[in-house]
Amino acid sequence: MPARSSASRRTVLRGAAVAPVAGLGLAACSAPGGNGAAAATPTAPVDLGAETEVAKGGAKLYRDHNVVVSRDEDGALRAYSTICTHAGCPINKLQGTTLICPCHGSQFDAVTGKVVQAPATVPLNELSVKATNGRIVAGPAAD
Repeated sequence: MPARSSASRRTVLRGAAVAPVAGLGLAACSAPGGNGAAAATPTAPVDLGAETEVAKGGAKLYRDHNVVVSRDEDGALRAYSTICTHAGCPINKLQGTTLICPCHGSQFDAVTGKVVQAPATVPLNELSVKATNGRIVAGPAAD
């Protein structure tokens, strides 16, 4: 009796059919421009706009910089990277103070950076933020 291959024909064909579909997830998580790398958060301080744009208890998403800034009820500002910690997708939706990742539906609290809905399990990366001359300036976390 001849030896059988460990992979059946059905298994091989199933894998071939799934491979192109799996690639779609990678494309959805790629940065615009098609270079395959996730868009980055600021590597140097960046002026995001007027300090008045973020109300107490609210948050504002700065899509062009992949940053969200929130202000707590005491008026303190906090900033987080909006690159999802699950698959590196840029988060492009803010509902109230909840960030929603378009790739797999992870949700994060924009005030704390914490995960509120999986598949992500790691909080967003916190950035430094300050108000200078009425402007919000955010950048990499101070070490």
